[in-house]
Amino acid sequence: MIHPSSFNIKRIVFDEHYHPSDNTRLTTNFANLARGENRQENLRNVIRMINNRFNDLAHWDNPQGSRYSIEVEIISFDMNIDVEGKNDTFPLIEILNTTIIDNKYEKRISGLAGNNFSSYVRDYDFSVLLLNYNKDKTVFNIPHNFGDLHGKLFKSLIHSPVYQKNFHKLPVICLSVSTNKTYHRTDNQHPVLGVEYQQNELSLTDQYFAKMGMKVRYFMPPNSVAPLAFYFFGDLLADYSTLELISTISTMEVFQKVYRPEIYNANSSAPKDYHPSLSHQDYSLTRIVYDREERSQLAIAQGKYTEESFIRPYHDRLEQWSANYSA
Repeated sequence: MIHPSSFNIKRIVFDEHYHPSDNTRLTTNFANLARGENRQENLRNVIRMINNRFNDLAHWDNPQGSRYSIEVEIISFDMNIDVEGKNDTFPLIEILNTTIIDNKYEKRISGLAGNNFSSYVRDYDFSVLLLNYNKDKTVFNIPHNFGDLHGKLFKSLIHSPVYQKNFHKLPVICLSVSTNKTYHRTDNQHPVLGVEYQQNELSLTDQYFAKMGMKVRYFMPPNSVAPLAFYFFGDLLADYSTLELISTISTMEVFQKVYRPEIYNANSSAPKDYHPSLSHQDYSLTRIVYDREERSQLAIAQGKYTEESFIRPYHDRLEQWSANYSA
């Protein structure tokens, strides 16, 4: 049978020597950066940007702006599959884990798990299932069970012994805001997360993460130019320390500056009523090479791989498990 509650964990350090493993989704931000002739320079620049941003936000008792540095690990979870005596694994989910290095006291401090979020099944849902479902339709629609299986697989993972043994807190995922929605600035302001934005209607990504059990809030951190979407369990402001939140902001804001410079490296800050746009022209490029068009093409290819290697071969078993799943 299929055992979605049985997972294996793999760790690899994200540094200037990082090479993507064979099972890493190539659409992943960090994997895309680590390819091509500029790979090592890309990686050095990203790590430098993350450290600089962390020290910018953690500025107290930090007069030289160099007290802290960040170590980033890529965490991969494979799901064990045992069908009719055939043992197999499928690369289910990848996240990032941060560790904060206090250079002043030579101390290591746990950051947060989550940050980036990569999933082959999500590639399938968005780049294969959703596209095929709307192929001949004049009005865009969403299948009634869209994201159900993925959400249950994710819940099964975070409640599994392997996750709870390795991480002391539930994950926080930090992504770009949607280009299809308008966000409204509120009067609520957090010392580190910054100014809170809200919107009247959840985006498709917000709804997808809701199937995973996660809520969403949008904050524009100090000295940022656009809000980020934070997906979390529990209480985002109370459950995590200041340094933990800074580790997530500094890591993911840098990736977004590279991946979506029109939004996160814009030359002006988001207004009170903000509609993000990738057609915005007043922005600056980083010194990091990134192929966004190739990333979109790979998402379709990897979604088809998931369909052929996971969804179709185990469809009936997955449907049965999903119908009986209880968190």
